[in-house]
Amino acid sequence: MQASMSRKGDCWDNAPMESFGGSLKNELVHHRQYRTRMEARQEISEYIEIFYNRQRKQARLGYLSPVAFTRQFYTQKLKAA
Repeated sequence: MQASMSRKGDCWDNAPMESFGGSLKNELVHHRQYRTRMEARQEISEYIEIFYNRQRKQARLGYLSPVAFTRQFYTQKLKAA
């Protein structure tokens, strides 16, 4: 991740990360109590890599997962070339 470098007061700059953080908390973190930081780190990593990126369908991506959307984007780009 990289720190934001936009204009002061630009509320749209951080919107994607705020949205992701809200999803993470609502779908995982608020429903669990972790015994260690390592346990939390591992479960959050699994949520991101396995569920969020590969399985969770998102309305803003045409009800595709991020991985499926990316695959579709590059497939179409190759066909156009």
